[in-house]
Amino acid sequence: MRYHLSLLQTLAALSMICASGAFAEVPGISRDEKRVIIASLNSTLTVNYAFPDIAQKIAPVLEEHLKKGDYDAATTKEEFAGKLTDDLVKVSGDHHFFVGVDPKWIAEFKVKGNTALKAKIRKEETSRLEETNFGFDEVARLKGNIGYIRFSYFADPELAYDTAASVMRFVGNTDAVIIDLRYNNGGHLEMAQFLASYFFSNEKDQLLFDYYYNEDGKRVERGQWVLPGLPGKRMVDKPVYILTGSTSFSSAEWFSYAMKKLGRATLIGERTAGGAHPVARKPVNDDFFVQVPIGQIKDPVDHGDFEGVGVQPDIQSPSILALPLAHKLALENLAKTDDARRTELAWLLPTLTAGIQRPHVDADIARKAAGKYEGRQIVLDNGTLYYIWRDRLRVALEPIGPNLLAVEGVSDFRYRLNAVHGKVVALERVNKDGSIQSYKRLD
Repeated sequence: MRYHLSLLQTLAALSMICASGAFAEVPGISRDEKRVIIASLNSTLTVNYAFPDIAQKIAPVLEEHLKKGDYDAATTKEEFAGKLTDDLVKVSGDHHFFVGVDPKWIAEFKVKGNTALKAKIRKEETSRLEETNFGFDEVARLKGNIGYIRFSYFADPELAYDTAASVMRFVGNTDAVIIDLRYNNGGHLEMAQFLASYFFSNEKDQLLFDYYYNEDGKRVERGQWVLPGLPGKRMVDKPVYILTGSTSFSSAEWFSYAMKKLGRATLIGERTAGGAHPVARKPVNDDFFVQVPIGQIKDPVDHGDFEGVGVQPDIQSPSILALPLAHKLALENLAKTDDARRTELAWLLPTLTAGIQRPHVDADIARKAAGKYEGRQIVLDNGTLYYIWRDRLRVALEPIGPNLLAVEGVSDFRYRLNAVHGKVVALERVNKDGSIQSYKRLD
């Protein structure tokens, strides 16, 4: 059984994943209807959540919020789902939780025994994944013969096998590999197993991940090991550098964590989000579903995890500077054993250093932007603006025009400062499709 470990819509409020219009507006929802939904949600968590002691704490909190009228402002099912998501995450500390509205998926789930329908859904899923190249956004050979792979999610290897194998073949002749997971929000652990296997010998058994999950009331335990056969050559002795950020989540974290624990990679960047649990999507009623953690994964060395605390990199760096820093470090390490590399490094060093020592932002924009907004905050740290959500998730902002800020790792939206008489009164997310979400300034 495969379970998707992903940040998914849980990071929607970070405005990095969920595009506007992801859920259609639906008719209003009464308090009595909300009460029934909460009761059904609590029953679903009792059966499926991997940590029953925490599940018992969740139910009274949701019921108390309903009683106090905290959910009255949520007039649509979408808004109510968002409120429930926030409270589940807050009470449990588990960022995997997500409540959504998707009657189409629920209807399909209920007839999952229909072979024809399953084939249709699988075909549609494959088509969507192909449009994003199964998450592989960039594969390159950097200066100095350094391989570089950046991907945004871990796709199901049953569908992405050929693409993933071609990516690994591409970097097979480089002298070191940089794997960029700074903006990777997770996915299938089997893909993490497949990619990690390239960096270990098949001459002995090596455990990568050890975990359990609940399935239909049964506890299933399994381990994932280095695969004995792979397309292309292994890179057993090749230096590996993994880039991490505060939005690296779930399978991205487990890949990084296991590679670090097994001494096979150097992690560079920021502490990750801290979502360690395998999850499954479960129906709540005919409209609502919940993404719920159903098990626990353990590392192959200390048999621990990083839930709630994240994975700490070996070399701390703002994530926006992690790539040039890793590139520079890779060449420096190669130069230690190769005189020709020293000459090459001396030639490339000024460019790499410039990539690390970015110029400071315009002081006027920084002064105007820094502050608290609805559900989020912008701070100025050592000359760089950062967008912060839920106190942990943090990405850099870069001025690209008057009152306009690009978001680190994002290409489909920007932030704009809405100023009146020189004072910023709101932060606006300007999407590529022209839609806008506005967040009032609170200070």
